[in-house]
Amino acid sequence: MAHKKAGGSTRLGRDSNAQRLGVKLYGSEKAKSGDIIIRQRGTRYRAGENTKVGKDDTIFATSAGVVSFNKKKVKKFTGKLEYAQIVNVK
Repeated sequence: MAHKKAGGSTRLGRDSNAQRLGVKLYGSEKAKSGDIIIRQRGTRYRAGENTKVGKDDTIFATSAGVVSFNKKKVKKFTGKLEYAQIVNVK
């Protein structure tokens, strides 16, 4: 006879790895060409001067300079005006 009841299995205990999203270089920090400035899902931040957007919406520097953030009024597809955060490298 067994001295312990069988443990069985559980359907819990799985979790995905963190995606490490967010701002990587803040305003007035130096960026080299190719440096990642922001990792994001969707376009919360938009690319400005000397920056481009990757296929996963990552914003990266295309030339060396200093990172700056500013807001700009942008018309949405509904016609509503909202502020968009623009990332520049100057």
